[in-house]
Amino acid sequence: MNEGFTLWFTGLSGAGKSTLANLVAEELKKRGRRVEILDGDEVRTNLSKGLGFSKEDRDTNIRRIGYVCRLLSRNGVIAISAAISPYREVRDEVRSGHDRFFEVFMRCALDKLVERDVKGLYKKALKGEIQSFTGVSDPYEEPLNPELVIDSGLETVQESFEKLLRKLELINYISRNGVAR
Repeated sequence: MNEGFTLWFTGLSGAGKSTLANLVAEELKKRGRRVEILDGDEVRTNLSKGLGFSKEDRDTNIRRIGYVCRLLSRNGVIAISAAISPYREVRDEVRSGHDRFFEVFMRCALDKLVERDVKGLYKKALKGEIQSFTGVSDPYEEPLNPELVIDSGLETVQESFEKLLRKLELINYISRNGVAR
């Protein structure tokens, strides 16, 4: 029996959540696991359409993602969330509803995020042209005890990927040799 779990990526926009989530999902599928990714942008389009960016709407969005992850994971799927999820209290609430939950904090310095930002959103937010932008004009509360911290401003994507896989193997959420856990 393959046990499901929720792999929850949190961090600022551009920190590498979706990049790493997609790499890990591909690897886990190669190992014979069922995997679903709930990407923040896609969820906002399909599951949370109509929600804005107030704290209440952001919390509702994260609760919805958490609910879907819980349904998937309890049915043997590895549910991967790649959403900013800026508020610690709601992330902890989501965690409390899961039997197997693994939080990855994607840390990255603001200057590096500005440098990476191909859409120029950080520059606009820093100029005050975008309101309620997480990490600039709206808060981001770092997790206090994530299972893993990845500093995407200092580590390569490959280093981060390998670090995450090793940790998931170490705690027996995934197997080293492709045998189901």
